[in-house]
Amino acid sequence: MHEVGAAGEAPVVVAAFDFDGTLTRRDTLLPYLRRSLGWPRFLLALLRSSPWLAAYACRLTSNHRAKARLLQASLGGCSVAQIERWSADFVAQYLPRQWQEETLARLRWHQQQGHGCVIVSASPGIYLHGVGEVLRMDAVLCTELEVREGTLTGRMATRNCHGEEKVLRLQAWLAGRGSPAASVVLHAYGDSRGDVPLLNLADYAHYQGQPWVRPPAEQ
Repeated sequence: MHEVGAAGEAPVVVAAFDFDGTLTRRDTLLPYLRRSLGWPRFLLALLRSSPWLAAYACRLTSNHRAKARLLQASLGGCSVAQIERWSADFVAQYLPRQWQEETLARLRWHQQQGHGCVIVSASPGIYLHGVGEVLRMDAVLCTELEVREGTLTGRMATRNCHGEEKVLRLQAWLAGRGSPAASVVLHAYGDSRGDVPLLNLADYAHYQGQPWVRPPAEQ
C-alpha cells in the first residue's frame, strides 16, 4: 500500500479493525436489537424483514438492502434519546463480556506504538461511536443512520460500510487527515468476506487471528 518516503521520514502507520467477530467474539447488531427492543418487538422486526433476510442468505439480494430493511423495521420511529439510553447500556453492560482478548491486545500494542487506530465496520454508529470512545480509537468509520427531528427514520444516512465501502471510507479518512493511502503502512484485521477488500489493501493483514494470504491473482 505504501511507497518509500524521503530518507529519515517516519512512516505513518495505521491499524484498521473490523468490529463484529474481530474485536468482539460475534455479531453485535442482533444482540443490540434484541436487548433494546425486547423479544416481542425484536421478533416482529425479524418477521417484517424476513423476506429480505432470507434473500440475502440465499445471495439473491445485497447485504445493504437486507440490512436496510431490518433497521427500518426495528429502529424506524425510535427517538434519539431512547437510542442513546439503549446504546449506553449496551456498551457498558453487554460488550465487556464480548471482547476478543487477542485482538484487543493487538489494538493496545498498536496504540502503545503511537499508530493510528481505526474501527472500520458495517455496524451502526448509534452504539459504535460509544465503543470508539471506550477503546480510545482515532476514528470510527461505520454505517450511520438517518435522523430527522430527533427521530430515527430507520434509513441509512451513509452506504453500508461493508466490502469495498470499507476501503473507500478508510481512504477518505486518510486523505482528510493529510495521509494519502500510498504513504501509509496499513495493518488490517478482519474475520469475514466483507473484510477481504480491506485485507487485500493492507501491508500486514490478519484474518480470524491468522496472517492473511492473498489469493494468487491478488498478489
